[in-house]
Amino acid sequence: MSHPEGQVPLPTTAALTALQQLIEVVAKLRSPDGGCPWDLAQTPETLIPYVIEEAYETVDAIRSGDQKAIAEELGDLLLQVVLQAQIASEQGQFSLTEVAQGISEKLIRRHPHVFGDVEVASVEEVRQNWDQIKDQEKGATTQPPLLSQKLSNYARSLPPLMAAMKISQKAAGAGFEWDSIDGVWDKFHEELAEFHEALQGEDKAHQESELGDLLFTIVNLARWQGLDPAEALQGTNRRFIQRFVQVEAVCDRPLTDYSLEELEAFWQQAKAKLGHTQPTTLSEP
Repeated sequence: MSHPEGQVPLPTTAALTALQQLIEVVAKLRSPDGGCPWDLAQTPETLIPYVIEEAYETVDAIRSGDQKAIAEELGDLLLQVVLQAQIASEQGQFSLTEVAQGISEKLIRRHPHVFGDVEVASVEEVRQNWDQIKDQEKGATTQPPLLSQKLSNYARSLPPLMAAMKISQKAAGAGFEWDSIDGVWDKFHEELAEFHEALQGEDKAHQESELGDLLFTIVNLARWQGLDPAEALQGTNRRFIQRFVQVEAVCDRPLTDYSLEELEAFWQQAKAKLGHTQPTTLSEP
């Protein structure tokens, strides 16, 4: 069901009351008169690690399916938004009101098929409209921004593996693409050989450069196969830790007291026991 242009359903009174309480609690924590020394010492920059941490913890909770954990982690993430806005407000920059109004107005502008009279036939068309409107908002009404500018934004703002996938997708969409996956495999073997050769030298910068090229090619292989490299690596991390838990469970002395052969045997036992199952969270048994 669509809504008249510029109009959205209003939140409940309970939701507004709870949000106002959070705003007041954060303001009290930041108050020079009886506030919390830790909160008062924070700046937008010092809070960056917490924004990232809370975002990842929220993702982990969502993957777990634990509704209580999801609600708690979303609260922690919301706190970071309110705290950033509170600090900015104290410095006369912007307020939480402007933050909320800004995102609401942006959503309305970028969904003319919901809040306007534009018709769309597919999810892909929605995505195309979104990109066009976004470009117009950036002042590119007459000349679209260069693709390299967009790619630079991804490299700056996204985690490296996610940025690599996004850059690869956008470049491929612009025609910078192999004819078939065979070309990607050829590139993989080429980069693997170059990385191996670089490791024979002592130039760490060159070694990292070749490692980056190899990783980027693997990302392209994943894209061609419709796989998410970030999810794949996350799954491997989880499996490694779960297998490590099993290894430690059968050890009755420090791991350093065992030979490599003994540890390998324990590892293979754990691997056989767990198989390739992927727990949704690291805490899941």
